[in-house]
Amino acid sequence: MQETMRLEKYFPASEVTVLAVCFVMVILLVVSFKVRMKSFRMFAAMLWMLIVATCSDLMLHYLMNKDPTLPTWIFYSLRSIYHVLLFSLLHHYVLYTCEATALSRVKRRPYIAAATALFAVFSVADTVGIFTGRTMHIIDGVISFEGSHIFTAGYICFVVLLTALLYRVRRRLYKQVMLGFAGVMVLSISMLAVARLRTQSSYTAATFLFPLIAVMYLLHSNPYDAMLGANDLRGLNNLIRYSDEKQREYLYLSLYMKELDESGSTMSDELKTLIRHVAEAYYRRSTLFQVSNGHMLLMVPKDRNRNWQERTEKILQEFKVEYEKFRYDYKLVIGESTPELNRKNEYVSFIRSIHARIPENTIYQVQRDDLDKFRNYEVILKEIADIAAKKDPEDPRVLVYCQPVYNIRTGKYDTAEALMRLQLDELGIVFPDQFIPPAEENGYIHALTQIILSKTCRAIRTLTSEGFEIERISVNVSALELRDQDFCGDIDEIIGRSGVDAGRIAIELTESRNDSDFMLMKEKIEELKGKGITFYLDDFGTGYSNMERILELPFDIIKFDRSMVIAGSQDKRSEQVLGSLADLFSKLDYSVLYEGVEDEKDEEMCRGLSASYLQGYKYSKPIPISELRKFLEKE
Repeated sequence: MQETMRLEKYFPASEVTVLAVCFVMVILLVVSFKVRMKSFRMFAAMLWMLIVATCSDLMLHYLMNKDPTLPTWIFYSLRSIYHVLLFSLLHHYVLYTCEATALSRVKRRPYIAAATALFAVFSVADTVGIFTGRTMHIIDGVISFEGSHIFTAGYICFVVLLTALLYRVRRRLYKQVMLGFAGVMVLSISMLAVARLRTQSSYTAATFLFPLIAVMYLLHSNPYDAMLGANDLRGLNNLIRYSDEKQREYLYLSLYMKELDESGSTMSDELKTLIRHVAEAYYRRSTLFQVSNGHMLLMVPKDRNRNWQERTEKILQEFKVEYEKFRYDYKLVIGESTPELNRKNEYVSFIRSIHARIPENTIYQVQRDDLDKFRNYEVILKEIADIAAKKDPEDPRVLVYCQPVYNIRTGKYDTAEALMRLQLDELGIVFPDQFIPPAEENGYIHALTQIILSKTCRAIRTLTSEGFEIERISVNVSALELRDQDFCGDIDEIIGRSGVDAGRIAIELTESRNDSDFMLMKEKIEELKGKGITFYLDDFGTGYSNMERILELPFDIIKFDRSMVIAGSQDKRSEQVLGSLADLFSKLDYSVLYEGVEDEKDEEMCRGLSASYLQGYKYSKPIPISELRKFLEKE
């Protein structure tokens, strides 16, 4: 027996370092955002197992050095606790891998059964061996190993089982994650083998620490934005799954700033500080997520904030004050979590559907019927995605309506505005305010424009071939489409293919606030005007209007919005302002079109205010373009 007995070499600094690293990990887990899902709770349990095991081994050697005359059962007990906890840690590695890779119950069952059997067999065998002196003996206050190596055998068996399990789930793991685990496991096994050959037990705990560090870094790291304090969408998805599992209710506040999202510009430090302050100061245990460059989402646990209504009112009061400093256009949505949204983890898409239909600078409280509208939104989004993918210029789902425009100079209805509608099986007729925003947001708008332009050109060709007198029909175009480098080519190709004279087509655009979009708009207008296309400035008088920029853009017709007509009809002062603007545009060779003319009073006022064209319900509501014949005259 003496020939196989080897004295244990031990240096406490190694295990002290392991403990320090473990507590650093605990601190990071406490202060960082982590959702307590099952896999995370298992990871935390594994970390605490290693901490207790390491403390047990440190205590064993400390007591042996301080008083080696203590009863040997104390030392044997501490070593048994150490080994049993390490076996339990290996057992949990198997359980964790099954949980993290979402292995089905049937497929994980043999691995869990094998791991449980290994844990039971080797824990009992090792404990018996320690207390009987077969695997451990104390000689003159020094631990010695006997010929039997039960712990090493158990470790090897678990490594074989884990290797088989990782091979089984290899297709469920991202390749880089798999390589990371494999590399750390090889390092740990190699380190333990060398230590055992040298009868060195100081580094055993470290070989169990390395895989835990890999798990934390690869699977549980969710770093903050250092200044903003925001987490990413992966953290949000975990939070929603956790809240659904625990049936926990949340309040959410969504802030969207379109300018930051579209321009890609970095959020200022002052704005970051303000958002961080709101997230920290008003609610307990709230978590901030950054959905996109200009979209922030704050999730607030209601059980931790019983007076959340009062706190929310205070936030809104501060928000209105701070808005005057930053002046970013915004959309603020406030709502409460629901089981339906939790189950499908749809908060981001749900909130975006609301953004799509509320105006800028609006604080919106989510209503009960918003979920129904969201389901409609999903249907619409699916359909327009399919329309865009098929690129069929005759797609029957895209309908062309139009509204006749009265030409004061000729006294005829010889122009019109083309208006798009969708005909969907599930929803029937869908109006532009329902499908244009999601089409713009998801990049489908240009495909829709191409279809309506193609159908409008075909209608013009048909009407002119029948002898009807038609000057032009205008088509609305989103300013976002101008960013497409093929925009002008697509428009020119569609008109050319139709055989219609380009002068019979007009494009309506709304003014852009973005500097780069402004220059792009100017460039595209000039290119297409060179081919004979007429341009309208749409919705003049709503929101943002910069006269200097408008006069820089080569528009032909300025469309005064219905709101301007209403304002002019309400008092003389507004009418004088309206008249001055219209007169200015007329003197600068722009034609003026008033839309929203609804009665004789509106018409009389607009005629006296430099009007060239009149459009509105007084003349006709929007009609299918095939019915335009009722308003046209034959040449």
